[in-house]
Amino acid sequence: MALIVADYDEAIAFYTQKLNFTLVEDTVLSDAKRWVLVAPPGAKETCLLLAKAADHEQQSRIGNQTGGRVFLFLYTDDFKRDYEQMKARGVVFVREPVTAAYGTVAVFKDLYGNLWDLLEPAAK
Repeated sequence: MALIVADYDEAIAFYTQKLNFTLVEDTVLSDAKRWVLVAPPGAKETCLLLAKAADHEQQSRIGNQTGGRVFLFLYTDDFKRDYEQMKARGVVFVREPVTAAYGTVAVFKDLYGNLWDLLEPAAK
C-alpha cells in the first residue's frame, strides 16, 4: 500500500521511531525518488510504501488521502502496551480507547494527519 508523504526521511523517522515499524528497504531510484518500504512489527507480508509527492496534486493529498476517514488499521496483540508506548513517543490519539464486541480500538494520526485505528481484536 502506498502512502503519499512530504519527505522521505521525516516519514521514515516517524514510522520507525514513533510506531516502531521496521525499515524494510530504502533504495535510491533517482535524485528525486526513492523506494522506501516500512512494515509494522511482526508483519510478514504487508509493507507500506512511503511515496514522496511528486507534484502539486499529490502534495494536496498528503495527510488526507481518504477525505478524513480512518485510512489504515494497525493490529496489535497487546493494546495497552502499544497504546502506552505510542503515547510516550508522542503519537497523537484523536479518539481515546473503546472496547466493543470486535475488540479494543483507538484512533491516532500520523505525522501528516492521516487517521489510523490501533486495534486489538477481541478473543474468539
